[in-house]
Amino acid sequence: MLKHAFASAAFGLASLLSASAFADDIKVGDLTISAPYVRAMVPGAPVGGGYMTITNTGNTDDRLVAASSPRAGTVQIHEMRMDEDIMVMRELADGLPIPAGKTIELKPGGYHVMFMKVTDRFIEGQTVKATLKFEKAGSVDIDFPVGSLAANKETSHVK
Repeated sequence: MLKHAFASAAFGLASLLSASAFADDIKVGDLTISAPYVRAMVPGAPVGGGYMTITNTGNTDDRLVAASSPRAGTVQIHEMRMDEDIMVMRELADGLPIPAGKTIELKPGGYHVMFMKVTDRFIEGQTVKATLKFEKAGSVDIDFPVGSLAANKETSHVK
């Protein structure tokens, strides 16, 4: 009987931990948005980067076409890449394709959302609210936890 009670309690705890591990996942249409975060900003910095993973579980391609936030004058969808020995960052004017059945990672040094004209810098421990707009899935509100200046996907939720 004690074994059964212990097993039930352990299963319940594992279920609770598993549910909380996925609490940050946001679904909109066939898209799942995971682990959103932004990095803290140094004083006086007018821009900040936002990162996340977007998985398209559907059979139809989608596209991240726009973003907005009350914390930024504008929010753009950017790509950062190497062009020979020069790092180039540019806005993706047509948005970011999210192919059917694929996962796209927005991360430092790659695709990201760029919060521009930020007047109230992002401070570690805060949350930055934003809205993402997808071509097919529609709009969804996202909370971006603010990690450290060097935050990455693995450390963005560590308190």
